[in-house]
Amino acid sequence: MTKLLVLDVVGLTPRLLAHMPRLRAVAAGGFQAELGTVLPAVTCSVQSTFLTGLPPSGHGIVGNGWYFRDLGEVLLWRQHNALVGGEKLWQAAGPGYTVANVCWWYAMGADVGWTVTPRPIYRADGRKDPDCYTDPPELHDELTAELGTFPLFSYWGPGAGLPSSRWIADAARHIMTTRDPDLTLAYLPHLDYDLQRYGPGDPRCAAAAAELDGVLAPLLDAAGDRTVVVLSEYGITDVSHPVDVNRALRAEGLLRVHTQDGMEYLDPWTSRAFAVADHQIAHVYVRDPADVPAVAKLCGSIGGVATVLDAGGKAAHDLDHPRSGELVLLAERDAWFTYYYWLDDARAPDFARLVEIHRKPGYDPAELFFDPAAPAAAKRRAGVALLRKKLGLRYLMNVVGLDAGAAAVRGSHGLLPADAADAPVLLCSDPAEARERYEATQVKDLLLRLGGRAAERAS
Repeated sequence: MTKLLVLDVVGLTPRLLAHMPRLRAVAAGGFQAELGTVLPAVTCSVQSTFLTGLPPSGHGIVGNGWYFRDLGEVLLWRQHNALVGGEKLWQAAGPGYTVANVCWWYAMGADVGWTVTPRPIYRADGRKDPDCYTDPPELHDELTAELGTFPLFSYWGPGAGLPSSRWIADAARHIMTTRDPDLTLAYLPHLDYDLQRYGPGDPRCAAAAAELDGVLAPLLDAAGDRTVVVLSEYGITDVSHPVDVNRALRAEGLLRVHTQDGMEYLDPWTSRAFAVADHQIAHVYVRDPADVPAVAKLCGSIGGVATVLDAGGKAAHDLDHPRSGELVLLAERDAWFTYYYWLDDARAPDFARLVEIHRKPGYDPAELFFDPAAPAAAKRRAGVALLRKKLGLRYLMNVVGLDAGAAAVRGSHGLLPADAADAPVLLCSDPAEARERYEATQVKDLLLRLGGRAAERAS
C-alpha cells in the first residue's frame, strides 16, 4: 500500500502552473493531465465529486449553498459531512485506512482519523474570534502551540492572503509527519483571492502563484516516498460585470422582502421566485410549478444570463437533484451573479456591508475588498473595529462595498471551462496512471488505485 498526499490547490490552471516550479516538479517524474470539472465548478460541489466519484445529482452538493426547503432558509458554507451523499473515498478504501483532512470542505463529522477545519469562536456577546475545529480535540492545542492561532481573517475577507494557506500547509505537514496517515488531504485557497480581485491576467496573480509555490515547498519536501497528487476544482477567468437576478425578480413582483428597523430581508417563505447566486451560476427557486415557464422567460431576458436550465437542462448537466432550483442560470463568460435584492442601498441589511458568509443568501466576492467607493474610510472603520475587539467590546467590521464592491470584481468561476489553459489540472508523481485527461468523477478511483486499495474495493 502506498501513502498519498493530495493537495487541492484551488484555482490552479496551466497558465498559473508556469509560475510554480515546485508544483511542476511533482509531475516531472510522473504526469500532468487535464482535469474535467463539474457544473457548477465551485468548491463544495467539486470537492464532493472528487471524494465520492459522483456528480452533484448523485452526492447532492448542488453549490456552495442552496435553499433548504425543509427549513425555509438559504444556507451557504455548511460544514457537516452528512450533507454529502454517496460512498466517500475512505469508506471505499476499507477498514484500517487512515485519513487526515486538513480544511477540505464538509470535514466536520466525517469518519476520518484527523480533521482540521476553520471554525471561529462565536462569543455570547456577538464577537467572532479566529480559531479552528479539530478532531481529535487535543489536536487543536497541539497545532495552536506549534503554528499559532488559525489566521481566520487571512482565510477570507479583505485581508485574505498567504498566511492562511501557510498555516494549512504547515498543519498538514505536522499531521503527516507525526501521525503518518495513509491519505493526507490539504486544501490551499491562496489562488482564489487575487484572481477574483484582479482577474487572472493581472501580474499580482502570477506573484500569488509563486508565493504559494514557495509555501508548499516544505510540505512537498516532507512527503518522502508518498505519492503526491495535486489537483484543482476550477479555473478563474476574467469577468467585467455583475448581474442582479434577484432585483429583476423583485421588479416583476416575484421576490418579496420583509422589513425590520428599516432594513430589508429576503422573504423566501412568501416569494414566488428568488435566486441563490453562486459565482457564475444561480439556482432559481420557484414556489408554484405553474410559474416556471414565465420565470424562465424572464430570466432568459436578463442581460448577462447565457443559459436557463429547466428540468431537462439540469438532467443533461447532472444537476437534477431535489436541492437544485426549479431553474438554474448560467452566466455569460464575462458576467457573474450577485445575491443583491434591495433596490435602495439605504434599505440593505446591515450584514450586507460585513464579511458575513453565513447570513448572506448568496455568495459575495465583494467581501474581498475594502469598500472601493471609500477604501480609506473602510480601513479606518476596520481599525476602530479591531481596537474595540482588543478591548473586549462588541464591534462591526462594516467594510464591504455594495454595488461598488461588486463592480470591482474581476475574476469568477462556476462554468465549464472554454479553454484548456484556464481549466483545472491534475499532477501526479507516479507515472503508472498517466493519461491525458481525467474527469472529476474519476479522481476517487484514481486515488484508490494509487493507494493500492482498488483490489480491496473490488473484493
